[in-house]
Amino acid sequence: MRAGRVEAFSDGVIAILITVMVLELHRPDGATWAALGHVAAVLLAYLLSFVYLGIYWNNHHHMFRLVTLVRGGVLWANLHLLFWLSLVPFVTGWMSEERFATVPTAVYGIVLLLAASAFSILRSTLIRVQGPSSRLKTATGRDLKGKVSLVLYCTGIALTFVDPRLGLALYVVVAVVWVLPDTRVERELARDDGGPAESADSEIV
Repeated sequence: MRAGRVEAFSDGVIAILITVMVLELHRPDGATWAALGHVAAVLLAYLLSFVYLGIYWNNHHHMFRLVTLVRGGVLWANLHLLFWLSLVPFVTGWMSEERFATVPTAVYGIVLLLAASAFSILRSTLIRVQGPSSRLKTATGRDLKGKVSLVLYCTGIALTFVDPRLGLALYVVVAVVWVLPDTRVERELARDDGGPAESADSEIV
């Protein structure tokens, strides 16, 4: 199977997940700022989850731009990632409806952790199929950012049982880290567009 088909299928799933979250948003019960304030938790949870789904869509797209071979293991690893992402609307709604209570916020973090783990597994599977000298391996190096993110998720989940706001703060930190463009991948992709092919060795971590 061509990598483009996997990417297109994944794009469709992520688009549906974002749509599901939008449909679950309820209008304020009134035409006042106070009424809007009553749904602020829902809007904030939606914003965070929208950013996360956007991050996965962006990085998934970049990753599949750097590969050519797709085999059965890649398909299952990709479905594994999509499974955890498909739970994002559910945990988002639960967390927001319970006003960021401890258990829903912790479960939200667990889903983020498992989605991040699934993304790392997908990356490793792709590299194994392409070979150790693949462009994806060159662009992502040892994936230090991914490993640090897993530690931050675990820390955030633990801190949630101290104060849910602390856990949420770490979830936001991870999102901010991934929103920033990965210059290693961008530089590798620039070679396809005729851009400067600088050495990536200085930024491989």
